Amino acid sequence: MERQGGFQQQKPYTEVELDPNSRFLFKLFRRYYRSFTPDMPDRFTKKEYGFIPFGKTMQRHMAFSGPDDLKNFMMSKVPAHSYYSTAYYRHPAKPVMEEKEWMGAELIFDLDADHLAGAEEMTYSQMMVQIRKEMISLVDDFLCSDLGFSEKQVRICFSGGRGYHAHIRTNDIYTLGTNERRELVDYVSCIGLDLDTVFPIHTDAVSVSMAANGMTRSNTHSYRVIPPADSGGWDLKMREALKLICQNIIENDPKVIKAVYPSVKATPQTLENLRTRLKGLFRTMFERNTMNGLSNPEQDILMKALNDVAPLLSSEVDKPVTPDIKRLIRLPGSLHGKTGLKVVHITRDELTDYDPLQSAVPDVYTDDPVKLTMRKPMDLYMMGQHMSLKGETEVPEFAAPLLIGRKYASYGWESERKERLF
Repeated sequence: MERQGGFQQQKPYTEVELDPNSRFLFKLFRRYYRSFTPDMPDRFTKKEYGFIPFGKTMQRHMAFSGPDDLKNFMMSKVPAHSYYSTAYYRHPAKPVMEEKEWMGAELIFDLDADHLAGAEEMTYSQMMVQIRKEMISLVDDFLCSDLGFSEKQVRICFSGGRGYHAHIRTNDIYTLGTNERRELVDYVSCIGLDLDTVFPIHTDAVSVSMAANGMTRSNTHSYRVIPPADSGGWDLKMREALKLICQNIIENDPKVIKAVYPSVKATPQTLENLRTRLKGLFRTMFERNTMNGLSNPEQDILMKALNDVAPLLSSEVDKPVTPDIKRLIRLPGSLHGKTGLKVVHITRDELTDYDPLQSAVPDVYTDDPVKLTMRKPMDLYMMGQHMSLKGETEVPEFAAPLLIGRKYASYGWESERKERLF
């Protein structure tokens, strides 16, 4: 192992220096790392590694020569969090970034549940269900469709915490700079989408009249053009969105329409008139790819609804992550210090119904009872067991790291700790 900074400069600590919660997690992590097999990153000798030990701050600028080197390090140091660089370096262990000599970087998309609307009101399980849906959409609707990557090129990883990472490794992306990667983030995030470009205004001259001064005047009719069915990217997404909007207007009461599309301020009667018009025009609109037949105010209603819908079709990626060409990201096979769950590579098929509370729990965790004091009552379904938890309770060992790491509970019974004081 090559080390220019990090653990070797830190004074070793003992379990006694840790609080009861960290000491419990440390012992479990130590048991795990004694038997774990590293899932080595691509071109691992060109990667920088970083670690956060229990009770200390990030230590980085390390490199490893092979799986045994990394395993021995993690067995001896037992980190709470483990990372590796998305970048490839000629000298990854150099302590100064400029001296590392950047050679390229994986393309990373990071989805984390803390970006979800209403996340603070969700349970951990609810967050994981919702962020899984977001990841499926990112992979299916953007990475493997619009951006043209194959499933084999997109490596999906459960982060061990509250989200997923998508790692893309192809020769044509390694040397992309920050600006090019930010453009990809803007694309999947719907930043800069111009609906006037997607639905351009076309103007026809419908008649010519003679003015009193002898000059001719053209009378025109304007309407918006709809992207064709064989279009791609955001053009196709917005065409399909327009279809759904039209169907909703046809099938629902104006009050519902105004609730679903807040930007639509039209009167109920105007929406009723639009519903009637759309019933007769819907099929023709999408056969001819035009809004011709609708008045300009009616077309404006549809455009306002599209403005409301467009952001909902985007992906809530963590925007600073993808453009960062020197990012450290979770090391596959390692444990997450705030959940005790494994960082796991999964396939797209596995993602469909992936539940980390069933599939990312280390095998070395047992079902032996562990005493905990809950900070608030909660229900937890994990490893096929449903638990209703409150106050001083006991849980299987496999559930304790998540509850302690997420600060849902503290290790031990509070009443017993108080008794030991006297």
